[in-house]
Amino acid sequence: MSKQIVLKLDKVVKIFGKKIVLQNLSLEVEKGEILGIIGMSGSGKTTLLNTMVGYYQPEAGDILIRGDGNFKSVVRNHKSIRGLIGFAPQSPSFYPKLTVFENLDHYAALYGLPVSIRRANINYLLKLTGIEDSRHILAQYLSGGMQKRLGIACAMIHKPKILILDEPTADLDPILRRQTWHLIKKINEQGTTVIMASHFLTELETLCTKIAVLYNGRIKQVGSSAELKSHYNTNEEIIFESIPGKYAIIINKLKKEKIPISKIVNKGHKVVIYTSKAEEVLHRLLHVLEVSKEKLLDVDVNKPSLSEVFESMTKKGDKSV
Repeated sequence: MSKQIVLKLDKVVKIFGKKIVLQNLSLEVEKGEILGIIGMSGSGKTTLLNTMVGYYQPEAGDILIRGDGNFKSVVRNHKSIRGLIGFAPQSPSFYPKLTVFENLDHYAALYGLPVSIRRANINYLLKLTGIEDSRHILAQYLSGGMQKRLGIACAMIHKPKILILDEPTADLDPILRRQTWHLIKKINEQGTTVIMASHFLTELETLCTKIAVLYNGRIKQVGSSAELKSHYNTNEEIIFESIPGKYAIIINKLKKEKIPISKIVNKGHKVVIYTSKAEEVLHRLLHVLEVSKEKLLDVDVNKPSLSEVFESMTKKGDKSV
C-alpha cells in the first residue's frame, strides 16, 4: 500500500535581508510519520518550520498541505488550512496569567470550536498530556516540563492532522525529555503526523521514522536513521578497555597491521577503533592484546551514532546539494 503525502514543500526560497536562509528547498512528509529535522545552529530549522505553518511568506516556491483529498497552498490559503496544522514554538506561546484550562479554552475559541467540543477536547488533552491535575494552576507557576506539555496541548486543541514542534525538549533535564518524547510518540500513535526540529540527535534517532538533514539552505538527505548511516558512513566502532591499559603501545601495533582501520581514538580509559570490517579488525585486536599481555575487560561493536553521521555529512563543506 502506497504512502500518502500530507505536506509538500516545492522549491521554497526564504530570504532575510541579503541572506538566503532557504534556497529551492523541497521536502515531502508522509501521513503518520514522525519526521525529525536536524541541522547546525543557525541553519534555518526554525525558519523552515515557521514557513511551513504560514508565519513566513516565502519569496518563491510553495507549501502544499492535503486537506480533504486535495492539496491546498499554505501561502495562498493560510486561513482555510490553519485548522489542519498545530504549531508549538520553542518559546511558550500561552498566556502566563491564565490557568491551564483558560489557556486551552482561549485557543479553542480562536479556532471557533463550539463550547461542547471545546470542553471535550480540553478534557481529552489534559488527560493525554498528563496535566489534568493542574487545570486550575496559572501557567506561569508550572514547571518547565509541564509548560512544554501545555504548549503541545494548546497546539493540539483543534485536533490538527499535522503537529509541528520546534525544539520540544529544549531546556529540560533527561527525565523530562524522556517523558516529552513519550508524549510525542503517543500523539503520533493516535494518528497525528509529527514534524519537529531538535538538536538531541541521539533521541531523535530512536523516535523518528525519518530524519531530514538541513544544510546550506536545502534538505541534503532524508531517510531513516539506518538509511542515513548506511549512505554516509560504512564504519563501525570497536570500543575496548583493557589492563594495564598501555593504549599507546597497542595503537602503534594496530597501525602496523595491514587491516582496514580508518581512525583510532584514545579516550584515556578506553579506545575506539573505526573500521568498515569490524570482524576482521576485532580478530587482529585480540591477537595484539594477547601478545601485549593486556587483559581485555570490555569490548563492544556499534554502528556509528546519528551525531557522528551528521558530523561526517557536514564537516566536508559540501556545496553540491
